[in-house]
Amino acid sequence: MVMTVLTILYVVLLGDKGFILIGSGRLAGVVMGSVLLVLPAVGLAGIFYEIRFGFRLERLGKTLVARGEFPDFNLDLQPSGRATRVSADAEFERFSAAVEANQDSWSAWFALGMAYDAAGDRRRARAAMRRAIKLAGANDASALKR
Repeated sequence: MVMTVLTILYVVLLGDKGFILIGSGRLAGVVMGSVLLVLPAVGLAGIFYEIRFGFRLERLGKTLVARGEFPDFNLDLQPSGRATRVSADAEFERFSAAVEANQDSWSAWFALGMAYDAAGDRRRARAAMRRAIKLAGANDASALKR
């Protein structure tokens, strides 16, 4: 939340500088000011999509908890609290097989995303979670409305 507030503050200050440069009336100032107005818009869009992504994942997780279907992971943990690679790989195989068995199950994709995260593969974890959100919206709209 702190990073979001700081980013919004940065965007506002950057946007202000953009308007000042555009107001200068010089060609270079207008061009640079216009670019400075585009950057805050991109930053705000990024913040919006990340917050929306997080809220949707939270709703899916709460839906699974309410249904008693939240995935159960049997992970051995390192002293740091992260899963050991061996246990994360074993769990990944289990949840990967569940997705292969039912490609249209948002809950299976959600669990696979958690398994990817436990294995340390953030890029694939986010992709699997995006797939879970998409499937939940298409097949189980109530899952995103909690």
